[in-house]
This record gives sequence, structure tokens and C-alpha cells, in this order.
Amino acid sequence: MTDPVYRTILLFDIEQYGSRDDVEQAFLRRVLYDVVDATLLAAGIDETARLRADRGDSVMELIDTQASVPALVKTLLTETPARLHSKNRLFASSAQMRLRIVLSSGYVAVDELDGWVGSDLNHAVRLLNSDPLRDALKQRDDDCVLCVSSGIYDGVVRHGPLGVRPDDFHRITVETKEGPTVAWLHGEPGSADSPAAADAQPDTAAASDRNETRIGRDQYGVTGGTVHGNLNFGLHGRGEDR
Repeated sequence: MTDPVYRTILLFDIEQYGSRDDVEQAFLRRVLYDVVDATLLAAGIDETARLRADRGDSVMELIDTQASVPALVKTLLTETPARLHSKNRLFASSAQMRLRIVLSSGYVAVDELDGWVGSDLNHAVRLLNSDPLRDALKQRDDDCVLCVSSGIYDGVVRHGPLGVRPDDFHRITVETKEGPTVAWLHGEPGSADSPAAADAQPDTAAASDRNETRIGRDQYGVTGGTVHGNLNFGLHGRGEDR
């Protein structure tokens, strides 16, 4: 096995690939390659600066650290959706493709069977297959959705490089076999993101989102909306229940 080297990790996965027949799958794979190659070319990443692994319904790219990550993030937010949309508008619904995309980084080694090994790679794959990312794509009309690791967000996105707006990303918490991990999802939070979004916001903001009003320590009420079930005014220990 080779020594681990630090690389930018870029993953693409096709939504509902397994529900397509063999002809459709072969076609989607060709389109995926076109989109990935166009994305990396637009980001200024030469073929000699990347290594690809094909996983059938997904593609993994290990990219040399000399390649500009800010340029890659900007391209994933602009060129990739535009390229995908331009293709999908010409295809029948059965041939249209939607993508989950993850951008991460870390140490990866190559074993004697040319397989990729590394906990950082495993972490990126966990994000790619996570429920928040799958649900975000299902709930949106967009052709793709982008998730970046905490390291990419902290090191690149939050500084707002040209063409990248940090406020367009929101924090999510992904449950993995190794425990909860934080990542950042591009786009407006949806219902699937609400638990994670609530964790990232102060209590007052969370209460506001739920149409709740909190006053002092133990006064609790509801404002607006429709109420289902019982109201508990939090007066335990101060006499009988209301």
C-alpha cells in the first residue's frame, strides 16, 4: 500500500440509478463523465492532476492539492448545475440525471489492488450517502445539490472567495457509523434539515421558527399556527396541573 497523501476529494452520485434499465444506466454514466470532465476543466484542473475511480452510479476524484479549491467550489455552484440543466432539458424524463455532490479533503492511500483507503475518504462517502443530502435533492427542483465537509467550509467557503457566498450554505449534522459529523449544505434549509438547523441556532431563534414564545424561566406559550394536542405551561411543582 502506498503512503497516504493529502488530496481534495470530489464525489458525484446519480439519484435513482438502480431504478433505470441497463440502456439508461449506460447512457447516464456517459453523461456523468461529460459533466464531471467539464466541471474539472472549467475549474482549471488538468487530467494529470487528478485520479478517478468509477463506482457505477458514482464517480470519485482525488485532486492534487495544487489545484485551486475556491475555483472548484465556484465551478460546482455555477458550471456544474448549468451543464447538467443544459443536458437534461434535451432528454426524456427517463434519461434525465440528478446528482448529489460532496467536496471534502484528507489523506488517502492506494492499496495493492488499486483500491482507495482512508478514513477521510470514508467520511466523504458517508456524507454522499447521508439522508440529509438525499432528502435535500428530493425536496428541491434543482438538478444537483452540493455538500462540503467542515474542513472545506472553514478553510475556503466561510471566507467568501469570489463567486462563493457563505450565507448560501447551512450547517447540517450527519449521523454516521463513527458518530455524528458536521457538514455544510448549499441551498435553503428544507424540512429534512430542520433538526440540524435547530442545533445550529440559538434557542430563541428555534422557538421563533416553531411559533413559540418563551418568557422568563418557566412561562411557556404558543403564538400563531395550529395547535395539536395538550398545552403544558411548565408549572410542575406549583400546585395542581392546569
